[in-house]
Amino acid sequence: MGEHCDDEQVVVKKLVNKRYLLFKIDLFVLSFVCLQYWINYVDRVGFVNAYISGMKEDLQFKNNDINVANTCFTVGYILGMIPNNLILLVAPPRVWLSFCTFAWGLLTLGMFKVTSFEQCCAIRFFQALFESCTFSGTHLILGSWYKESELPIRSAIFTSSGLIGSMFSGFMQVAIHDSLNGVRGLEGWRWLFIIDFSITMPIALYGFLFFPGVPEHSSGKSRFSMTKYFFSEQELQYARRRLPARDESTRLDWSVVPRVLKRWHWWFFSFVWVLGGENLSLASNSTFALWLKDQQYSLSHRNNFPSGIFAVGVVSTMLSAVYLYKVARSRHWHVATFIAVIMCIVAIMIRANPIKPSVMFTAQYLGGVAYAGQAVFFAWANIVCHDDLQERAIVLASMNMFSGAVNAWWSILFFAATTVPHFEKGSYALLATSISSGLVSVWIRKLQNRDSSRKQKLSYIDANDMLDEDDDDDDDDDEYDDQIAQNHS
Repeated sequence: MGEHCDDEQVVVKKLVNKRYLLFKIDLFVLSFVCLQYWINYVDRVGFVNAYISGMKEDLQFKNNDINVANTCFTVGYILGMIPNNLILLVAPPRVWLSFCTFAWGLLTLGMFKVTSFEQCCAIRFFQALFESCTFSGTHLILGSWYKESELPIRSAIFTSSGLIGSMFSGFMQVAIHDSLNGVRGLEGWRWLFIIDFSITMPIALYGFLFFPGVPEHSSGKSRFSMTKYFFSEQELQYARRRLPARDESTRLDWSVVPRVLKRWHWWFFSFVWVLGGENLSLASNSTFALWLKDQQYSLSHRNNFPSGIFAVGVVSTMLSAVYLYKVARSRHWHVATFIAVIMCIVAIMIRANPIKPSVMFTAQYLGGVAYAGQAVFFAWANIVCHDDLQERAIVLASMNMFSGAVNAWWSILFFAATTVPHFEKGSYALLATSISSGLVSVWIRKLQNRDSSRKQKLSYIDANDMLDEDDDDDDDDDEYDDQIAQNHS
């Protein structure tokens, strides 16, 4: 009996290795959400790549049909945004995210059999319902695992994975068209959807088996989950305790509505990402691919040249994350205003001389800087709304939802295929959203400072500090985290 008690005491007092735990979180949490977002963009951008690689002619798309098909996708994306985030609060994220990946993978496969524009619209709508779980849902999950000092880099890696997927899809379409076009009587663009499906299914299975979900509702006891083999119960408890305290009395019920509406978070973060999302519209609506097609560039050039925009997006996203992580006086609004200035320059360049290749190429590639806003604004909202889990879920989803709602008609009004190659209306619209996003970002910072001055500071207690043993090897990390929290308060 005495030996048994001694063994239990040893287990309880065993310290959690912080660095090793963070490594495992990155390995199993970050890897799945990045793979999911990567294939999400491979599947999503594949539609545009198929359009400029023969689908337009084969299905007899006319005028703004491509914009209408993209709007159908956007509508589905909007409708699925908040429901998906709320489902993640009550259902195991491991199961739901894996199921959504599996579902949109099947719909991607269905695209290879389409014979009309109307069928494309229907499939794209349902694809979007399931794909809408990825972006804001992942930011919700990242905020449940990572500290403020850790979020910028992880958010940047996550958003960059989607951009890499966009680049990959373009290169893959060229390779598929060169090697498989006409094989078994199928056009090259149809093979693209088949191969996308073949890549999506293993990622869905990987998530179902290895993704742990969130620390407070981990899948360690699930029959089909591998989490119990990689995370101890003590590590999962520590993963939750190592984050700042939040109000645990809040619940997912009707009380969340007045809580959300009476705070500025939902209003201002939704508005600023509407503006930030439309700063991205130059790239997200594939204006460069349409311009290249209009200017009679070759098939390989139409697929490959736009990849440079996503490459700039990856670099700018990572540089902004390094800035927020390494520079003591860094602030999220610094990056937001920098993006605003760059996008103003892009708008002026396109309006000045859209026919000149050197001007359009430079403007389009510079426009990739706007992708850094994805990581910056959502990480910012994660930090500001940390105290209320349900509010955070709604704010993150609403940011993406309202941005998509505006983009559903914004792309047709300002960046329609019929406006190629001048994009006159789009240039003026981009100039307006760029200036506005910078101003709103500064105002959000003022509101954040006001809240920080009113908030009662709670002392942070490390879960390992409750034990009698020392953990001197991680003192530097704790001091850095404290410094980051102080700098951003």
